[in-house]
Formats: sequence, C-alpha cells, structure tokens
Amino acid sequence: MNIVDLIANESSIITISRRGYIKRTAATEYRAQKRGGKGIKGAKSEEEDPIEHIFAASTHDYLLFFTTRGMVHWRKVHQLPALSRESRGRAIINIVPLEDGENVAACRAIRNFDEEDHFLLMVPKNGLVKKTPLSAYGRPRSNGIIAVKLKEDDEIIDVLVAKKGDEIVLSTVNGMAIRFRQSDARPMGRNTSGVKGISLTKGDSVVGMVVADPEATLLTACEKGYGKRTDIEDYRITGRGGKGVKTLSVTEKTGALISIKDVTDENDLMIITKLGITIRMKMEDVRVMGRATQGVRLIKVRDKDDIASVAKVPKVDEEEEDLENGEGEENTDITNETDTNTNNESNDESNNEEE
Repeated sequence: MNIVDLIANESSIITISRRGYIKRTAATEYRAQKRGGKGIKGAKSEEEDPIEHIFAASTHDYLLFFTTRGMVHWRKVHQLPALSRESRGRAIINIVPLEDGENVAACRAIRNFDEEDHFLLMVPKNGLVKKTPLSAYGRPRSNGIIAVKLKEDDEIIDVLVAKKGDEIVLSTVNGMAIRFRQSDARPMGRNTSGVKGISLTKGDSVVGMVVADPEATLLTACEKGYGKRTDIEDYRITGRGGKGVKTLSVTEKTGALISIKDVTDENDLMIITKLGITIRMKMEDVRVMGRATQGVRLIKVRDKDDIASVAKVPKVDEEEEDLENGEGEENTDITNETDTNTNNESNDESNNEEE
C-alpha cells in the first residue's frame, strides 16, 4: 500500500509570499462572501512581504514549482506544511532547493504525467509560448530539471496543461488578449525558448494564460480590486503572434490587469491582497460583461494595498457553508460587517459597472 492511499483526498489552498514563505490550508477555512466585501484576515503578511501566489490543489497532486531561472521542481501537495489561515508559513527554501536570487515564478498541480497528447505550455513575460509533452516532466529529480530556456531579462509568468484540440488565451498587463489554437505552437524539448504567442507594445508584458473552454467565461482581475467575466466566444480565434484585442479597459481607477482565469458558476473565486486580506466569493455573483469594460468591484482594497493573486477553487456547498457560518464568532462578525458594507456600496457601483 502506498502512503498516499492513507491520505484523504482534500482540496487545499497553497500560498507563497514574496519573501518565500509557503503553507497549505484546507479550502474550507475560506468560506464564500458577497462580491465587493472587505474579506477576512489571512496570512499575517507585512507590507514588505506580500502574497505572490495562491492556487488550489488536491492533497494527492504533484505540485510543480517553476522558478524565475527556468527550472522546475516537484513536491507532493500533502508534503507541504499544513498550517492555519493566519499563519505566515515556512521558508520555501527548506522545501524547494532554490539558489541565491532565484524565486518561484509559477506553480501547477499535476496528477498524471502519462496522459497521451497532453502538453505543458509555458509563457514568459516577453510573449513567447513554449510547448513540451507533459511526459517530459514525469521523472522528479532532487535538484530539479530545466523547464524552459530564458533570456537573461525574462521570467516565467504562467504554466498550464493543454491537450489536443485546445485553444489558448493570453492576456497582458495593459488589457490586451489573444486566442489561438495550441497546435499553432509546435512541441519542443525542455531546453528551448518557444515561439511568439502575442506581439507586445512598449511597456506591456504577459500577465496570464488559460485554456479557452467554450463552456466557461474569462475572468479578468485588476490590482485595485475591479474585475469581470466575459464570454470566451467574444475572443475570436486568430493565428498566434498577433496583437490581440482589448479584454478590459485599464484605467487609473482599476489599476493594471494582474490575473485571468477560466471560470464557471460552479467555481468560487479566492482573492488575496498584498497585505494578507483574503476573500472567497461565488462566481455566480460576478455577472458576465462585454470585453471593453472595466468591470465591477470584486473586493474593497484599502489604501496602500493591491490585489496580489487570484485563484479559482471548488464551489462551497450551501450545506457546508451553513455549517462553517456557525462555527466561529470571528467569521460571523466580519461577514456581517462585509455584507453591510457591500449593501451600502452597491448603489454607488451600479453606475460604474460598464464604462
């Protein structure tokens, strides 16, 4: 019997701070709130150590850590430190062998490396796309292996698993997006740089990448707390390497685009700010809007704070949510304050939802 067979298969939320502290927390510790709320206190994060990564994974998954230097390391999710929502976490250097000046750039949860016609797609900030068969990453090594060849001034932004027939959406900090077939990028070995995915204007860079699921919507989130959902079909298929189309109207009010996710009403959304404030909301509370709009307020961001990271997580069942609501006075008080605040702001925001 494998030790994994003795471990419950549960959904977890993993967070990594800028200074390199990591922790695993049960997803049920973050219950859903209404859109536009203030959130609840998560990690005890100092202003100089904001949260950089947040994502959901099963305790039975492998977690692949892609570093700023183009390396990849493996760890089982259940091997990560299981700590409370308020805990700072443990130094990732004790879990992943990083060199001086090297940081975790992206993470991806994988269950099976041997699926046929499955690929890992990597996108650095300069707009290239690198595609390699998933099986090439299926043999863990203690010191990691090369994932992608990077230029000196470049770094990995996002990584995903794509299969035969999938289409990809890339998006940028300045609110542009492009949709193309993953087959447009030929498979390459691990130690290669890739091909052009999107043409960038001066000062722009890639912020994220998703598989274009026709049954899903594209969630875009900005650093000042604004975001929206848009139908995937609003993004026409083009050849890779083009400039793309506007996916969100980036303004001083919204701040730069910082994340994109493919979501449905069957997902919840987790948002964490640089100061450690966390909110979990139902995706069905965020309505679908057109591409060239700035969206609605997802979370009320305090002064000197910004959204650090966004993740989609499994939806909380109503029965489970009711149970959690009755378990802690602290959560109940925060929710009451959030709900009241949300109701007071709803009228002010309604005029700004589509601009």
